[in-house]
Amino acid sequence: MLLEEQLLFPAHAVGAEGPMPPAARSIETRAASGDRLFGVHIPPARGASDLLVLGLPGNGWNSMDAAAMLHALYPDAHVASFHYRGYRQSEGSPSAAALIADAPIVHDAAVEASGASRVLVVGMSIGTGIAVHLAAERDVEGLILVTPFDSLRKVAGEAIAMLPVEALFRNEIAAAETLASQKVPAAIIEAERDEIISAARTEGLRQAAQQLVYDHKIVGAGHNDLYGHADFALSMAQARAAILSR
Repeated sequence: MLLEEQLLFPAHAVGAEGPMPPAARSIETRAASGDRLFGVHIPPARGASDLLVLGLPGNGWNSMDAAAMLHALYPDAHVASFHYRGYRQSEGSPSAAALIADAPIVHDAAVEASGASRVLVVGMSIGTGIAVHLAAERDVEGLILVTPFDSLRKVAGEAIAMLPVEALFRNEIAAAETLASQKVPAAIIEAERDEIISAARTEGLRQAAQQLVYDHKIVGAGHNDLYGHADFALSMAQARAAILSR
């Protein structure tokens, strides 16, 4: 139903992008549907690198802001992120199936733009499920999963417990089921007071991971204010190190 897509993918409510690093450049590719998908590539702030950090943000993020944040966290790597289908400036209409289908396409476009030979995927909130599906389609160094979940259907069922949401839900992202069949190194960064994704939903994904190389809970953090907590940057650095040292 249209209402479900509007609630899950509030593209209309996402704000305009903030300032980007001067070296950032726009990149473009096309979904299998023909819709144009727009993104950004930010080269390393210093020196050369064979590592690309590909950001898959939450459903309320502007992807350019996510790229700027990742560049600040990992200035020695290439960074790329695309607006999800249906999110300004990208064309089309968002859905779980569309975002999952587009992920390998934007991965390939980002690799081509950056020239990197290694890819580290950072998923945030709904982007964690997209990241897990991407790892099933492309060879990546690992996944950093920030406020992840096991099943989007179960998240929705908990949010609206009085209605038969799970029976009617059309936009499932089965992250735990998909991750269980992979041996990709994964790192989990959880918010202690997450008011959107419950501890049970994160635990479901944790139990599915075959190679969980880093697992950290940020004390006192909520789903949306996690990124401003003092130890967020440190946990992101540790997660990257744990994956790349394998």
